[in-house]
Amino acid sequence: MLQVQNIEKYYGSKNNVTKALDRVSFDVEAGEFLAIMGASGSGKTTLLNCISTIDTISAGKILLNGVNIADLGEEELAKFRREQLGFVFQDFNLLDTLTVEENIGLALSLNHIAPKTVQDRVQNVAQKLGIADILLKFPYQISGGQKQRTACARAMVAGQSLLLADEPTGALDSKASKNLLEIMSSMNQDMGATILMVTHDAYSASYAKRVLFLKDGRVFNELLQGKRGRPVFYHEILDVLAALGGDVSDVI
Repeated sequence: MLQVQNIEKYYGSKNNVTKALDRVSFDVEAGEFLAIMGASGSGKTTLLNCISTIDTISAGKILLNGVNIADLGEEELAKFRREQLGFVFQDFNLLDTLTVEENIGLALSLNHIAPKTVQDRVQNVAQKLGIADILLKFPYQISGGQKQRTACARAMVAGQSLLLADEPTGALDSKASKNLLEIMSSMNQDMGATILMVTHDAYSASYAKRVLFLKDGRVFNELLQGKRGRPVFYHEILDVLAALGGDVSDVI
């Protein structure tokens, strides 16, 4: 589904250039849950920004479903973001003046999708995520866990190809973090969602099927969970983070 081919990203002027990404390459299969880890400054957020089209690459290619996103104009990019990418934010970004149903279906409505189609799609994803009974409530009337599910439903409602999550548990306590990670894992395993998550947290990364580690803008290592249990995978992730150098607490 996603092909990242020898991408490079430079910042700064001719006399003071910083290379944030250095020939990074990897593929993401449809239905995969991939986590990207690395210390601060390793390039992981820059990588996510380039994939999400928030930023542009200096060299290389990023292909999503065969489309080179660098070739898209502004209008095509906007359409591409709406239809191909879903985003899971730290603080959910729900609008308190809209119902849960309206929050989930907002992007569809803005795309001038027929109201009946919007309603059907919202009902379908809400059923899968267990929030069909709160669709008429407002965000301030529901629990934190229900807000998480609403945000995830919004990210999936248009049938987006790829869900992108940048430190999705960064602002949450441990209970809420575990809840969100289990929701994302269910979205991946039961609903076939393809997820790419940037995280500094080894516990969060252990929910992924594969973890890619960046160091100084390059791919340093990767781990596949395979048939190993999550606790074993978690400790293997910690071992790689230690091998990255420095204090492991900087990255977990």
